[in-house]
Amino acid sequence: MHSENNSWILSAQCPSRLGTVDVVTRFLKEQGCYITELHSFDDYRGGQFFIRAAFLPEQADFDGGDFREQFNARASAFDMHFELTPPDYRLPVVIMVSKTDHCLNDLLYRYRTGQLAIDVRAIVSNHPDLEPLAAWHGLPYHHLPITPETKAEQEAQVRRVVEESGAELVILARYMQVLSPELCHHFAGRAINIHHSLLPGFKGAKPYHQAYEKGVKLVGATAHYINDDLDEGPIIAQGVEAVDHAHYPEDLVARGRDIECLTLARAVRYHLQKRVFLHAGRTVVLTG
Repeated sequence: MHSENNSWILSAQCPSRLGTVDVVTRFLKEQGCYITELHSFDDYRGGQFFIRAAFLPEQADFDGGDFREQFNARASAFDMHFELTPPDYRLPVVIMVSKTDHCLNDLLYRYRTGQLAIDVRAIVSNHPDLEPLAAWHGLPYHHLPITPETKAEQEAQVRRVVEESGAELVILARYMQVLSPELCHHFAGRAINIHHSLLPGFKGAKPYHQAYEKGVKLVGATAHYINDDLDEGPIIAQGVEAVDHAHYPEDLVARGRDIECLTLARAVRYHLQKRVFLHAGRTVVLTG
């Protein structure tokens, strides 16, 4: 069995055309690369093709830069945009959080044990409460308070932390502030948020208590890229679990937290493994 961590990843998208699979697989064969995983999808409505190939080079002196240069000559004929990700690449991230710590705890555990191939560069919060947790992990903690009057200044500080850290992804692990449209645009396609998903959608204070009063039968969570619409960005992953009348509000809250942790971690993993493609305001997720 081949490990995902040992494989290079070639991910690409282009307009739907004859030969799109062939241009990828034929080139990999010519380069002496053994494909360990291959998934593709053709969106006939949008006229867009997506492909992801994980592969192992047979030659010991495989050169990623030379591979990119040679494949670009083939891909350009298909208007194909592609990324080549080396094995064991650890994606640099900044995590944003407020006071609730379950998602942050889960991400840091997976980071510390190597379950998520991320490199946490910093934690940003509008509250000081979770600084001891960051310190235990030896991570920089930026306490950036925010008020309606200081929102623009605080968001400028957030951008500065992300840029100076070199982070390629921002994870909102229960960051309980609405980002401005300007910051959403700046982080488009590289910021993932998590929130509860209840049917019907209970908004406002204590949503799980509202759900309990209505006898809710499903609780869940949604992880998505941020955009201008609150909690309505392109969806990456969702989780759901059945509940019943025996689940009191505190039980629903506990179940919801567990699902949020699992769903956020899954979304981050899909993103860093180059399984997620954005097109026309929605996602294509090649999970297999």
